[in-house]
Amino acid sequence: MTMEKLINGKGQIVPGVLDEPVKEINYLDYDLRTVMDRPRSRLARRWRFNQFQFVSAMGPGWVFGLAVVDLKLLGNGFFYLYDFETGQMMEQSFLQPLARQTRIEPLPEEGVATFSKGEVDVRIAPTADGRTIAVSAPGDIRIELTLKEDRDPLRLVCPAGYNGWVFTRKSAGLPVEGEVRWDHRIWRCDEETRGTIDWSCGFMRRETAWNWACLAGQLPDGRIDLHFVPAGVRKEKLNAWVLASNFRQYVGTFNGTVTDEAGGKIEVKGLRGLMEDHFARW
Repeated sequence: MTMEKLINGKGQIVPGVLDEPVKEINYLDYDLRTVMDRPRSRLARRWRFNQFQFVSAMGPGWVFGLAVVDLKLLGNGFFYLYDFETGQMMEQSFLQPLARQTRIEPLPEEGVATFSKGEVDVRIAPTADGRTIAVSAPGDIRIELTLKEDRDPLRLVCPAGYNGWVFTRKSAGLPVEGEVRWDHRIWRCDEETRGTIDWSCGFMRRETAWNWACLAGQLPDGRIDLHFVPAGVRKEKLNAWVLASNFRQYVGTFNGTVTDEAGGKIEVKGLRGLMEDHFARW
C-alpha cells in the first residue's frame, strides 16, 4: 500500500510513524497559519517549505557524505570524503542564491534531487530499491555510487513549532556499489561498505538545532552501547540576513558493545561513522 499524499483533505498532517510509503508531499495543500491563526498565502507556503537530502557511504578506510539543500532563499550542495589512512578531509561546498539550479522533487520514494553551479553537477536519483549518486566537478572529481536494498526505511511526520511539521525518511546499513574519484585518487566500495539516506522536508521552526549521529556497517541487530572518537570534521558557518547555519559534521570511529535480546554482548570495534551538531535559522 502507498499513501498518495501526506496532507489530508482537511489540510492537516496525521503525526506519527508511517507504516507505508508516501508518494507525494503535497505541502501546498497544508493549512499553514500565522501564530495569530491567520491563514498564510500560497506564496508564503511555497517560500516557507524547506527540503534536504543527505546521503553517505562508509567503508573501513573512508567516509563519504553528500547533500542537496533547498531553503528557497538559498540552495546548498556539498560533498566530502575523509580518508582515515592519510587523515585528509577533502570537501567541496557551493551556494546558490534563491536556490537557483537547486531542485528536490517532493516525492520521497521516486523524486530526483539536483544541484549545479558552473561546472559542478550533483544528482541523486531513485532506483528500484535505492538511490544513485552522480557528481562531476573540477579537480578530476567523478563520483558514482549506488545504494541498494532500501526496503525498510523509517518514515516519520511530527509537529514543529506552533503549527509547522517535519517529514523524514531515513535508511541505514544499505549496501553500496561504485567509486569516488578525487584528484587522481580512487576509493572503491567493497562488500563491507554501507550507506545511509536521509530525506527530510517540512515547515520547520525558524530556529532549529539538533544533535545527530550516523554509522553503518555489518552487525547483528541488538541493543547499542557505543563510543565515538572523532578524526576529521567538516565545518560551515553561514550568516546571511534571515538565514543562518552553524554546521559541524565529525567523521570518526565507533567502539563499544551491542547487546542482543538474550543478553549476549557483541563487540563493536573500529566501525566508521559520523556525528553532527547543527544550528539553523531558516
